[in-house]
Amino acid sequence: MTTLFKTLTTTARNWVRYQTTRAEIARLPLDIALDLGIFPGDADKIARKAVWG
Repeated sequence: MTTLFKTLTTTARNWVRYQTTRAEIARLPLDIALDLGIFPGDADKIARKAVWG
């Protein structure tokens, strides 16, 4: 039961990290995002890679 709880907790934390990271990337002003080489449509992919590798 402890393993299940740890797995659920880790999954929930990763989901929150993903959502936060994705939102931050999506909120970047376009000129700054493009200067960093980030396209707004790539927010999902970048956030996923940042959280889950």
